[in-house]
Amino acid sequence: MKKQNWVWMPHPGHFVASRDCRFHLNTYVGGYVVSTVGEYEPCMASREISAKSKGIQLEGIGDARRDDAFKKLGWEQIGFARTYETMVFKAKKSLDKCCPFEVASLQSSDYRPYTNSEDATAGHMELCKKWADRN
Repeated sequence: MKKQNWVWMPHPGHFVASRDCRFHLNTYVGGYVVSTVGEYEPCMASREISAKSKGIQLEGIGDARRDDAFKKLGWEQIGFARTYETMVFKAKKSLDKCCPFEVASLQSSDYRPYTNSEDATAGHMELCKKWADRN
């Protein structure tokens, strides 16, 4: 499948807490959805628990407290030793005009973990090329 025929979709394609991820790439290629998510920043209640479990004292209120939590905790991991991940899933047509394809099954066909956005972007592109060439 030629790159100009890839379908770039603006919403995350996987991860139960993707609504709290600031980074997402979601691409349809040759019958597959390649989904990359990362930069997970859960709700403040979860951040409070995480900070407490690590012995970190958060300061401020409102946005200042949220900023302090980010400064001290960074992005939360979305799995063991990773803050970004790419998964590949078999695709099916969607009724959504914005994202005309969606994940058909949550059983992934491929996977890559990352710890930074540069590697996540490069890995997403690598898997798009790999799976686009399958058909």
